[in-house]
Amino acid sequence: MIVLGIESSCDETAAAVIEDSTIVRSSVVASQTETHAEYGGVVPEIASRLHEINILPVLKQAIDEAGVELEHIDAIVVGHRPGLVGSLLVGLSAAKALSWSLNKPLIGVDHVHAHLYAPFLDAQDGPTFPALGLVISGGHTSLYRMDSPTKLTRLGATIDDAIGEAFDKAASILDLPYPGGPHIDKLAQDPDANDRLVDFPISRLRKDSLDFSYSGLKTALLYAAKGKPNPPKLPGKPQRIAEPAPELTTDRVRDLAASFQRAAVRALTIKAQRALDTNPDLTSIIIGGGVSANTRVRSEFAKLAQDNDCSLHIPEMKYCVDNAAMIGALGSVMFEAGHCDDLTLAATPTTAC
Repeated sequence: MIVLGIESSCDETAAAVIEDSTIVRSSVVASQTETHAEYGGVVPEIASRLHEINILPVLKQAIDEAGVELEHIDAIVVGHRPGLVGSLLVGLSAAKALSWSLNKPLIGVDHVHAHLYAPFLDAQDGPTFPALGLVISGGHTSLYRMDSPTKLTRLGATIDDAIGEAFDKAASILDLPYPGGPHIDKLAQDPDANDRLVDFPISRLRKDSLDFSYSGLKTALLYAAKGKPNPPKLPGKPQRIAEPAPELTTDRVRDLAASFQRAAVRALTIKAQRALDTNPDLTSIIIGGGVSANTRVRSEFAKLAQDNDCSLHIPEMKYCVDNAAMIGALGSVMFEAGHCDDLTLAATPTTAC
């Protein structure tokens, strides 16, 4: 079976042709990173307009590279949630047009869930189930119990900021370029980096919580880099002046980046371990999303998986970022299981679970 996958949830316009749910015949991604870097983050209006420009060339390239004709496609798969609604509408409109004009089935896929299918792409050995799923990206930090690739139960999620968004804000605080994650990771890998320069707080919430919080960590980094604000002036008392932060030298930026990354990743492993402790039948750990490319995430979870006698499954680097291959592959599995949507399929900014 051959399916065409389409992805446009944020700032990547992507299309891919997938064979038999795991074989990637083609995967094309048009990134808007350089455009949005000027603004330090994704501008929704600009993103949707660029999707309109990119969608047809990307679709044509994906089909040409796969060496197939449109009539050879068995189904059209599209990521229709969650994401920026203007961006989602572009991909969804293209998918509906192809489905209607070619008389091919239409399958809508949850973008977050698709990240957890990315490790299956071009893989010799897939994960076993039940598994612990972790999606870590610019917009999501969520833990799942996975009883199959399509049967997911959410165990926890961020109550404020996603880890990828926290990395981007941290980079902004440290005057590093956008997107922030790769730059912080590169600094943290420096052999001279001191990831204990500042013992940043690691959010645990309640002792049994599987949720995440990164707002406090961002604030702690801001104070360490820029200094704390002056405390409120009390009536009849002189204004107290907060002690200024040390000079933000190149070495201090490097060490703050390393300290931030250590705390951010440690929060992930703490909650993952809690989930494994309360779900002792889990046999695999599956990680997806842009932050799964982070070197510390990969090393820390390799150790966690070994300590818990689990196999670890992380996508190839090219499938960590948003892409249509994971969309098409998961949609292929859903289609084989009998799932199909009609032309009333809606673009939804939020995820199902």
